[in-house]
Amino acid sequence: MSQMSGTANSKSGTQELPFIERLKVRSDFLRVAATRRRCATPGLVLQVAETPQEQLNNGVIRVGFTASRKVGDAVTRNRARRRLREAVRQVMPEHAAPGRDFVVIARANTVRRPFNDLIADLESALQKLDVWGDTIPPTPEAESAR
Repeated sequence: MSQMSGTANSKSGTQELPFIERLKVRSDFLRVAATRRRCATPGLVLQVAETPQEQLNNGVIRVGFTASRKVGDAVTRNRARRRLREAVRQVMPEHAAPGRDFVVIARANTVRRPFNDLIADLESALQKLDVWGDTIPPTPEAESAR
């Protein structure tokens, strides 16, 4: 699996950021969609689900990308996915909660939307889905306390 991430400098030294792994299997996309936790913004749709226990690896965020034919022809869909991958690479290692699977869906507006607005769309979707800034994956005890 391809992994993206690395380290980020902070005031106290170097801090390890979570790795981003790609979701590539259709069953993972369907599982995330079945949770019905999603947020639609003008530039993208973000879906989220907990990572299954058997695949849970602390410090890993799993992300899948998709673009339907509604987005445009093959060239346009590929460009939309490239833009979404770059937005995820910039935002999620620092702000998304590890231990979760995300599916980022391109919309018709993804290619035309200014990149800074696309970043803002992703950030607002993470906040609305209540996965912004969590640095510790939820434990079963914490989930039952909710």
